[in-house]
Amino acid sequence: MTADDDDRLKRGAGPDRRQFIKLAAGAAGVAMLPGAGGEARAEPFKSRARFVITGAGAGGISAASRLSQMTEGARITIIDARENHYFQPGYTLVGSGVWTQDRVISSNAEYMPRDVEWIKSAVAEFDPDGNKVVTAEGQNVPYDFLIVATGCILDYPAIEGMEEGLIGREGISSIYASPEAAAASWQAMQRFVESGGTGLFTRPATEMKCAGAPLKYTFLTDDRLRRAGNRSKAELIYNAHNDETFSVPAVDSKVRELFAQRDISWNRSHVLRAIDPGQRIATFETPEGTTELGYDFIHVIPPMRTPEPVRNSPLPWREGPFAADGWIEVDKVTLQHRRYPNVFGVGDVNGVPKGKTAASVKWQVPVAVENMVAVAADKEMTATYNGYTSCPMVTRVGQAMLIEFDYENNLVPSFPFIDPLKPMWLSWVIEEQGLKPTYFAMLRGLA
Repeated sequence: MTADDDDRLKRGAGPDRRQFIKLAAGAAGVAMLPGAGGEARAEPFKSRARFVITGAGAGGISAASRLSQMTEGARITIIDARENHYFQPGYTLVGSGVWTQDRVISSNAEYMPRDVEWIKSAVAEFDPDGNKVVTAEGQNVPYDFLIVATGCILDYPAIEGMEEGLIGREGISSIYASPEAAAASWQAMQRFVESGGTGLFTRPATEMKCAGAPLKYTFLTDDRLRRAGNRSKAELIYNAHNDETFSVPAVDSKVRELFAQRDISWNRSHVLRAIDPGQRIATFETPEGTTELGYDFIHVIPPMRTPEPVRNSPLPWREGPFAADGWIEVDKVTLQHRRYPNVFGVGDVNGVPKGKTAASVKWQVPVAVENMVAVAADKEMTATYNGYTSCPMVTRVGQAMLIEFDYENNLVPSFPFIDPLKPMWLSWVIEEQGLKPTYFAMLRGLA
């Protein structure tokens, strides 16, 4: 980042004109890639079928919008009790003081297609054998085709001594729970930046959404300490859940390099099992047994699982690495359920090796919807998902690495002028200014 870039950052300004033109051109190129929303629209599929979508997050609303555009005469229903819509990719920016929490809150009603029925209730039961779901009020909702887009839950109680109400107190931060939790985490970080001490950063052993966020928050804490002139007063320790800092080998190597440069320590195979807020002691499970680490500041990321109605249904994997936490058994390429051909999955709920980011949803939704419509029309499924996942790895305020990869851990950069393993100002601009409008275009079925 140049001195001019840094000055623009301090003033809250955006990129210069040349950078903006490059960014706009690159974004347009991504939008035109197959499956990214820029392909030519076919004639709507005429059908009287009932399509039901469970979940009104990024995946559910995007699927509803796309399905509405691709069909004519079909009855489309989305089930979710939530009125607010949360731009979860922005939680890290709220938790590090870059954004205020209001920037990640909007309303689901703003993005809900007009021809889609919205049942404002939670799902209590999935019955794929009976082709219906049951709401919390006991309403039976039959379907011909189902998209499961319920996301995942944050299992804070699985960590002994931890509860959401502790976030922002006793040195505890956790950006995942809500916009309010992210804002409270920023307050806790500020206190740590002022006082110093030991900062611990955790990552659960389960599958999780946005696996880069634990690393981002570590880097951002380091950056805030340096900007305050207090880095020498703090020790930062990242606790990985296995022997890697990141699942993609090239990224793992780069993160280790950055850790060494910034004097950030990291522990292999340290999974948080308990926390004592009063004594500020964290207990980790390791291959050698449990160990305790004291802290002044800790970022807690809880285990993540599917919601209970999903876990208790026939939809999850019955064996293998995705079975224990209830991830649903979809084919990783077509996103069709492997046992229920009229059921498809989108987003975090899927039991696939990659793909728990908002950017993944952008690529999964066209595949799931197009394949579901193909099945409804008695045609062959042709849309495929390659595991595309994107992680704008923020390394400091004003710099990021735009990391994109697939199921095979191949780096698949969308922008030829961006080195995915180099912290850059432009990658930061994409994270801080470019993702949000793209995200909301996705909700409307436009990206």
